[in-house]
Amino acid sequence: MKIIRDCFGRSVRLTDERVAHILQHQEMAGMEAEIERVLQAPAEVRLSRSDDTVQLFYEFYAQTLVGGKWLCVVVKCPSDDAFVVTAYLTDRLKSGEIIWPKK
Repeated sequence: MKIIRDCFGRSVRLTDERVAHILQHQEMAGMEAEIERVLQAPAEVRLSRSDDTVQLFYEFYAQTLVGGKWLCVVVKCPSDDAFVVTAYLTDRLKSGEIIWPKK
């Protein structure tokens, strides 16, 4: 298990089980280190519209196995813990309140 300090200064858990789950998707091959980087220095973080304890960390990558895509790292942040739920590549950012960068 890795503990990663995110852009908000929180410790975020990334378990071996979650990494294995994420890397089961072929398009995510070679992206493990990028998950950590996106948590530390994202282009943007949004609050989930369906769960107010979930934050979506985004960074755009021009070169992925499936072309230019946003990497989204999904983090659950209950009051006493923060952990990666999943990560995936997407064409567009989900709607939701932008909480990073701070205005």
